[in-house]
Amino acid sequence: MHNFDYHRPSSLDDAVAALGKGEDASLVAGGMTLIPTMKQRLAAPSDLVDLGGIADLVGIKDDGDSVTIGAMTTHAAVAASSAVPPSLAALAGNIGDAQVRNRGTIGGSVANNDPTACYPSACLALGATIVTNAREIPADDFFTGMFETALEESEIIKAVRFPKPEAGNYQKFENPASRYALVGVFVAKTKDGVRVAVTGAGNDGVFRAGDIEQALSANFSPDAVDSSSIPVDSLNGDIHASAEYRQHLIGVMARRAVAAING
Repeated sequence: MHNFDYHRPSSLDDAVAALGKGEDASLVAGGMTLIPTMKQRLAAPSDLVDLGGIADLVGIKDDGDSVTIGAMTTHAAVAASSAVPPSLAALAGNIGDAQVRNRGTIGGSVANNDPTACYPSACLALGATIVTNAREIPADDFFTGMFETALEESEIIKAVRFPKPEAGNYQKFENPASRYALVGVFVAKTKDGVRVAVTGAGNDGVFRAGDIEQALSANFSPDAVDSSSIPVDSLNGDIHASAEYRQHLIGVMARRAVAAING
């Protein structure tokens, strides 16, 4: 690990200031991705700005028709909250292992936008809004590519606001070692219709499966799901699974999600 200057601000304004002063400063939330990368000397920020001391970024608020989750709220806290929609709580409860769930944060996961992470699919499927220190960004506009988001250099995620769905379910076919999603599919019935988001499979990261959404809007049953409409060349193939296998898994996971919602 290379040398760096460490900052632990107690307010969001102080965090923004520290971020701006560093020559190549990085934010750290739970540190589940950045710290291992630094230990391998694949990242060498000049300054590390730790958000762990900002109390205002932690907590879960029930707003009636939505729930707002502070960026520094851990996966374990999301999983245990009765205010969180059950589908989202179940997703959080199956991220990584106990150590990861008690250190990792929702804001860190969303900002990192790992192409195999679970939370981005929940954000897209539930129509979430990412609240920063500068603006509010709809999830459909937030995830712009693999490990890429709409965040500007000085922006810090404050919270993620999730509308409560009529029903929802997330199904993940996980890598047995890392527990990241080889393919994860979140299906939600919302006031704006059926939304289906896929993680772990896209060349550009998380995406909405429009054809599956249309099919389920006409007939919300497992039999309506056909993942063959998703082009194979838009899907990731690697040592863990081919693009063709991921295409197949999208259909399997989507059908399981719909069956779970239908009971």
